[in-house]
Amino acid sequence: MQGMKHGGEGASGGAGMGGGQHAPMGGGEQAGSGGGMRMTATRTQVVAMSMLTVLALVAAVLYSASRYNLTLGSRGVGGLVMPPGMVGTRGSSAEAMRDMAAVDAASVRYTAPAGAQGSQPLQARIENGVKVYDLETSVIKWNILHDVQVMAYAYNRQVPGPLIRVTQGDRVRFNVKNNLPESTTIHWHGLVLPNGMDGVANVTQKPIPPGGTFTYEFTVQQAGTFFYHSHDDADRQQALGLYGALIVDPAQPPPTPAYDKEVIVQLQEWLFRDGYTFPAMPMDGANPNYFTINGKSYPQTQTVNLRVGQRLLVRFIGSSSAMIHPMHIHGGPFQIVATDGNPVPPAAQIKKDTVLVGPGERYDVIWTALQPGQWLLHCHINHHTKNDNREEAGGGGLTMILNVTP
Repeated sequence: MQGMKHGGEGASGGAGMGGGQHAPMGGGEQAGSGGGMRMTATRTQVVAMSMLTVLALVAAVLYSASRYNLTLGSRGVGGLVMPPGMVGTRGSSAEAMRDMAAVDAASVRYTAPAGAQGSQPLQARIENGVKVYDLETSVIKWNILHDVQVMAYAYNRQVPGPLIRVTQGDRVRFNVKNNLPESTTIHWHGLVLPNGMDGVANVTQKPIPPGGTFTYEFTVQQAGTFFYHSHDDADRQQALGLYGALIVDPAQPPPTPAYDKEVIVQLQEWLFRDGYTFPAMPMDGANPNYFTINGKSYPQTQTVNLRVGQRLLVRFIGSSSAMIHPMHIHGGPFQIVATDGNPVPPAAQIKKDTVLVGPGERYDVIWTALQPGQWLLHCHINHHTKNDNREEAGGGGLTMILNVTP
């Protein structure tokens, strides 16, 4: 190395250390105490190394900036847990990451009993002729199976939210209190009502902030199967449980009902991994691994008991926000009598044994119990009838039993 001289070399070209006087050390090299030496850098070397370091740092920053969003800070995304395998891009904003992140356990306000059921009837109180309902959103712990507990966004501490049953022509009022850690709204899916009551965040109303309230009031004009759900970051909030059935009975019901029993089937997907609950979405890393009917996975789903000859009205509600579900019933065909709350004229009613229920759709079908036995009602995408890829008691997920006796 230039300016460097081995300590064993004398001034006269090869004399030993014990010989004559040493020559001066060149190039910034100095003799150390006890006959050793130490190296010091020249000014040129310091400048060169500094420039190389700066260039390396600049290159590293440019490379990182080309691949990652360096504008994100701890205030925007601090503490977020993202789904395993989630594909992120440089353009992913803090808002997008919060939308896909796991539910924050610190926001849980209530733990439901393991056997709690959703879609419980909500009773109205009458105020000056108006049916008044109170709805409260919050984060809860909810069992979809006896041994699987998710963190959910819920109306009135249940998933799905409470069953609201009114009569065509009723004047209704819904007082909503938001106890979520984020804003929300409620959309009354399929109903004809004033635009200001439609519940679309930042379009028909300002979102209800955390701790805030909002009142919806309108007259129910139609009869049929409807539902309500969040319309503020709905891909997150609805996927985490903010939905519920809204059934409107006709003002003048037929004298003879067309069915003997009724069951409401609300469909949903869940993503639960490593103790975290994420909103299930149809994208890499966010696909669901659990599926529920009325907030429960089979074998914890409801069993419907019938006798041979009885007719069952099944109200399929596409309360799921991510996937289409081909819903199939064993043991005989059913007749489609209404779609999206609209009656199908008798001449147009068809018989099927499988119907595709997409997000937001509703199908009313009547199934007649023809033979005794345990007949399955289930999704015919087979992965949707498993619990995290496992089968329990002959199925899982979107499966329920119609138990028919003689």
